[in-house]
Amino acid sequence: MDIESSKSSECCGANDLVGQKTGILLWCLPTVALVVGLNWTELRPWLWIPALLVMGIGCVVKASRCGRLHCYPMGQAVVLTTIYVALAAGSFVPMRPNAFLLTLFALAVLVGLAELPLGRYRKRA
Repeated sequence: MDIESSKSSECCGANDLVGQKTGILLWCLPTVALVVGLNWTELRPWLWIPALLVMGIGCVVKASRCGRLHCYPMGQAVVLTTIYVALAAGSFVPMRPNAFLLTLFALAVLVGLAELPLGRYRKRA
């Protein structure tokens, strides 16, 4: 890693919301809401829709703020899954909660693994 990349990483790391207390509010608490909603059918849309919106918008902000690589696709994907959950709540599409969360988790792992060869932060010009 050259000096330029190192400086970029340090600067971006300071702006990365995960390293701050807001990370708990943006990703940890919503994750708890997703797990609780998994077995609480009646309240699932009321738990999942806000949780997914918070996580998705947090990722979009994080991508624009610090250039975190996995947040570019993940933020958009999570916001789109919010629409799917809303459609499922209205009985327009089927909802298989276990498969849904497993797919979302697998996507998060795959885009997270993309940071290994590509780097954690997008290089800014």
